[in-house]
Amino acid sequence: MTTVIAFIFMFGLLVFIHEFGHLIFAKRAGMLAREFAIGFGPKVFSFTKNETVYTIRLLPIGGYVRVAGEDPEIIELKAGQHIGLEFNQDEKVSKIIVNHKSKHPDARVIEVERADLDHELLIEGYEPDEEDEKLNFQVDRKAFFVMDEEETQIAPYDRQFASKSVGKRAMQLFAGPMMNFLLAIVIFFIVGLIQGVPVDEAEVAGVQPDSPADEAGFQVGDEVVQIDGNSISTWEEFTQIVQDHPEEELTMTVQRDDGTETLTITPAKVEGQGITVGQAGVQRAFEQSFSGTFQYGFEQTYDTTTLILTNLGKLITGQYSIDALSGPVGIYDYTDQVVQSGFMTFLMWTAILSVNLGIVNLVPIPALDGGRLLFVGIEAIRGKPVDPQKEGIVHFVGFALLMLLMIVVTWNDIQRLFL
Repeated sequence: MTTVIAFIFMFGLLVFIHEFGHLIFAKRAGMLAREFAIGFGPKVFSFTKNETVYTIRLLPIGGYVRVAGEDPEIIELKAGQHIGLEFNQDEKVSKIIVNHKSKHPDARVIEVERADLDHELLIEGYEPDEEDEKLNFQVDRKAFFVMDEEETQIAPYDRQFASKSVGKRAMQLFAGPMMNFLLAIVIFFIVGLIQGVPVDEAEVAGVQPDSPADEAGFQVGDEVVQIDGNSISTWEEFTQIVQDHPEEELTMTVQRDDGTETLTITPAKVEGQGITVGQAGVQRAFEQSFSGTFQYGFEQTYDTTTLILTNLGKLITGQYSIDALSGPVGIYDYTDQVVQSGFMTFLMWTAILSVNLGIVNLVPIPALDGGRLLFVGIEAIRGKPVDPQKEGIVHFVGFALLMLLMIVVTWNDIQRLFL
């Protein structure tokens, strides 16, 4: 149950922060954000506030912000169509009712001749059986289009995604991944405040009982300055040498108090996922420093980003197979292991996944933020947008392929769990 709660919290936080970035910058740009969704599939819970419907959906595989005009608008009136109109106090159309007009007895029924809900906000038509008198109706900017009793707010063109400048559209798309990077920085900062910032030197803060380091005589506060006669100055150098020499005797010189001691240690051999490394059994030293903690948040985010990009490059070049990918099932399984390791490890894992989500969404794949940014970039270079229908087809195909990849990755995760 602890793992379930941790996974839901982590997933919800990552998706919420990502989509919140899209939402905030859409509203700042004057776009109409129709829906803010966590998950996909059928609605589980929803409420409306400030023109936006906030929903939680059944399938926990992502989320989205639906902005007017980002996809082809579904609101359309055709000549000859019979509709019902309701009006506000300013005598402007407040509701356009397409079906189930019987549930709106006060609606005025007309036959549409022409309608423009993007620019002119106008509906022209006739009352049935009275075609001699042409009627003009001004539509309110926040009128609702009612189809099968489901209301959708209309979006004048100046509130649609396509009406905004290239810069505003690019920023709205980039805001989601950007928020994931900012979240990672904040989490790493919190981790640094709680546990301190790791010192650069190879200083020992703890020795595990009955470990190779314990048997060799290591003590808390020792600083390793030489290994086999070669000087070292960082913890990374120390751990790398230990990992590279499992079950091999190493002579280490440590700084202890005001003098030095020479210790002989044989790192234990540890195997996992086809890799064999040496392990000494010591813990790294940490220090409390606000400025160091602030820097630590940025450095850890940068290092995590570099590592993920490196692994992504290996996946693209074929050095890693698709079997190396994990979906929700694999992430849940690893989260279970992380939760058992403690709260700090869970926080670090959340930060790493946040960076990963930000990077993956910036990859120029159709249907993802990176794919949409690519089309905005093409428009900036060409000086005119790509045909919306063609772009829509590309994103639809990309989304279908992503879902197929998700199925394959999930199947691989399940096989790893049970085979």
